[in-house]
Amino acid sequence: MKEKAPRKKRTAAQKREAVWAWAFVAPTIIGLIVLNYYPAVNTVWQSFCKTGDFGRGNTFIGMTNYISAFSNTETWQSLWNTIKYAIIEVPFGVVIALILAVFLNKKLKGTSAFRTIFFLPMVCAPAAVAMVWKWLYNQQFGLLNNVFHTNVAWISDPNIAWISIGVIGVWSIIGYNMVLFISGLQEIPGDYYEAAEIDGATGIRQFFHITVPLLSPTTFFIVQTRIIGALTIFDLMFMVMDKTNVALQKTQSIVYLFYTYAFTNGDKGYGATIVVILVIFIMLITVILQRAEKKMVYHA
Repeated sequence: MKEKAPRKKRTAAQKREAVWAWAFVAPTIIGLIVLNYYPAVNTVWQSFCKTGDFGRGNTFIGMTNYISAFSNTETWQSLWNTIKYAIIEVPFGVVIALILAVFLNKKLKGTSAFRTIFFLPMVCAPAAVAMVWKWLYNQQFGLLNNVFHTNVAWISDPNIAWISIGVIGVWSIIGYNMVLFISGLQEIPGDYYEAAEIDGATGIRQFFHITVPLLSPTTFFIVQTRIIGALTIFDLMFMVMDKTNVALQKTQSIVYLFYTYAFTNGDKGYGATIVVILVIFIMLITVILQRAEKKMVYHA
């Protein structure tokens, strides 16, 4: 058998370099452990516990919280509400943003101003956005009912409240999606369009046969991130829907339900269970999307 070569001792300079390397990396590692890994592990642990009296200590109760969550219709209703919101926000937010990006990617006068206007909702405070839209949706004094001479309970009718919330979500995210699409469009070589024009392809044919395929990596990234964002929606619903709203049960997201149990009712164990269920659901969706990427995304 060959003898292992003895390890070379590190020089003083190499030791100092290693120390400095760990010193620079340590804050990031500590931050990840304290702010990410420990809370995640602790959340999973709390999902198997019942919060003690006055929030002190936890009592291990096994799968009780999970059994209660899966047998509770409120959990499934909240999950379904979240999925319905995603069904509105993601497709419409992506399609409208793509159309705007195609028009605003052209060298025309005023494109910079329009880009800024469409991106403004992203920099607005969520509280201000909620306040403005609550005024627009107000049944008695709202702008929508006054303009169209209607008397629609936009955010109080359980049948349409979830659509109204979805419209706000689409309006809020269009600018962000548009900027990403513009970035992707600028990476497409102009030679493709020039060759298509020589062959007599119309603008619509160029869009579906050049723009859409070559933009598929950007589109897939936006769709995947927006699905995750839509499934974790909270602040919009929390600020638009009052606790006394009769449509709250038909619109509250699953994160809203987590907030209610964990912080309003003080049952952090049950709240943690809801979060774990949501994380597992998002992981399943992500796995499906990652497998679909190979068939749906075109890499030039």
